[in-house]
Amino acid sequence: MRKMRIRKISIDASDALMNRRNFERSNTRVTVDPSGAAYLQLFGNTIAEHSNDGTLSISDGDHQSVTTKDRLNALPHVSIYQRDYIWYLNDVQWNGEWIAVRDPALTTPQDDTVEEEIL
Repeated sequence: MRKMRIRKISIDASDALMNRRNFERSNTRVTVDPSGAAYLQLFGNTIAEHSNDGTLSISDGDHQSVTTKDRLNALPHVSIYQRDYIWYLNDVQWNGEWIAVRDPALTTPQDDTVEEEIL
């Protein structure tokens, strides 16, 4: 298992994206459009989108940098690492093009109820 240290700015940006809140700090920005979709930008390049239907999609924004990797790794359902100059997303080689990492239409509902046992 890989241990990743993710910067606070990445965690804060991820939180803003997933909760559809505007955010801006340093080179990172989250904007929310009128439809409710949120976009994560790094140096003006959009690298993640949280659609109003709950789909989370990512891209490297044409820059496979340490900072891009850090911002994306702070998102749920995303684990990116590099080996021999090749990026891997969730253990699969990835070229950085747009990909949905969470699509609620393809997710089966889970029972979130909690059962208690009386002793």
